[in-house]
Amino acid sequence: MRIVPMRLDHLAGVLDLGHRVFDVTAMPYTSWSLSSVAVHLDAQPDACWVAEDEQAGVVGFVLSSLSYDERDDWGYLEWIAVDPTHQGRGLAGRLLDASCRALFAAGATRIVTDVEQSNTASAGLMQRNGFTDSVTVTLFFRRAEHEQGHPAAERRPSAPPRDPARARLRAAARTTE
Repeated sequence: MRIVPMRLDHLAGVLDLGHRVFDVTAMPYTSWSLSSVAVHLDAQPDACWVAEDEQAGVVGFVLSSLSYDERDDWGYLEWIAVDPTHQGRGLAGRLLDASCRALFAAGATRIVTDVEQSNTASAGLMQRNGFTDSVTVTLFFRRAEHEQGHPAAERRPSAPPRDPARARLRAAARTTE
């Protein structure tokens, strides 16, 4: 298992893994798409890393950048994932460490991340790797009146949102094989 800087040829594997493991309905202000990956790879390529397996390809990744809101001296770790079949081997910690080293080398004085409240595995990972629980924010929402009390409004989508860029990426990858 190798931890390597992310390259363009990792995009399809990163996208596929993200679509399999991220529940973007838990935090409605975010989404998972090709543009989510590209923004990080374009802005801070040295803070984007993947875990590669010879047979399975991309089995983990981390995407970070040097800027958080208006603070250009703070790094932001936005996405980290390890394929469930490869968890428990220390890959997430190794990915996290590689990304944090790159952000600090680029001038970050702090690195910020957020973890959904019920994601105790990610919270534990962050705590084991030197992050401290600092600020708690509660997300409030109000349903449209026509949705209130309707069971259909409570259901989560059965499939991830369609990502047109992902289909174009796959088509482009097939033509280069």
